[in-house]
Amino acid sequence: MTAEPTPQPAPPEAPAGRLAGKVAVVLGASSGIGRAAALRFACEGAKVIAAARRVPELEALGRECGAIPVPCDITRDDQVEALARAALDRFGTLDVALNCAGFEQSTPIRDLTPERLYAMASVQFLGAVSFIRHMANAMAATGGGSLITISSITARLVGEGLAAYGGSKAAINHITRIAALEYGPQGVRVNVVSPGLIETPMTAHMFIPPVVRAFTRETPLRRMGTVDDVVEAILWLASDASSFITGHDLPVDGGQLTRRLPGRDDFLAPA
Repeated sequence: MTAEPTPQPAPPEAPAGRLAGKVAVVLGASSGIGRAAALRFACEGAKVIAAARRVPELEALGRECGAIPVPCDITRDDQVEALARAALDRFGTLDVALNCAGFEQSTPIRDLTPERLYAMASVQFLGAVSFIRHMANAMAATGGGSLITISSITARLVGEGLAAYGGSKAAINHITRIAALEYGPQGVRVNVVSPGLIETPMTAHMFIPPVVRAFTRETPLRRMGTVDDVVEAILWLASDASSFITGHDLPVDGGQLTRRLPGRDDFLAPA
């Protein structure tokens, strides 16, 4: 008589990701922090809609992680509205919205023409407000969610040439608090993440030894931050682990807000 085989325990199920089942929109997903965040969201179980102006990069991202590419220019309010609608039309809900759209421009006030100022404000301020409005409205209509904008420590620290950039970021930080107040009753959390100087395609030209040394000297943790550092903070705010956090500015700066931004004289200091 053949003995019955001993029943084996079922293998443990793989743990669900921190964003399992959630729908996430990432604007500015074609490169840098936005691309890294979209990849991480997908790895954590989210259904990701990746948006930016550069469609080939979005399509490559889609092939890599399954993200759905949607062209979107943050300076076009109608396109931002269509991006929010795309999430609702496809999935019926929107749980996470991340705005990483931006560009770098350093211009002293004496040279800050209306054209230069408007170019910055149209992306970093007017476009960011449009993103908050349309994404928060979509979340409010479908049970709430987490809305995150990438800001900067330059919204609080003074640096030469940063009037347009830092001023726009400071405005969005304040509007974030107002949005948190207005949308809180509908279950929408609104926060910003403020990195220090992080190496991305937008900032790569700044990562030369004198600049890195100067920033490291002004950073209590004595190293430069990374894209992964920023994405970890974003993921926490996107997840249910931060379900009672809204209206906040979360610095990811190694403590640099306790110090200052280096200036040109610092870049000339000996190693």
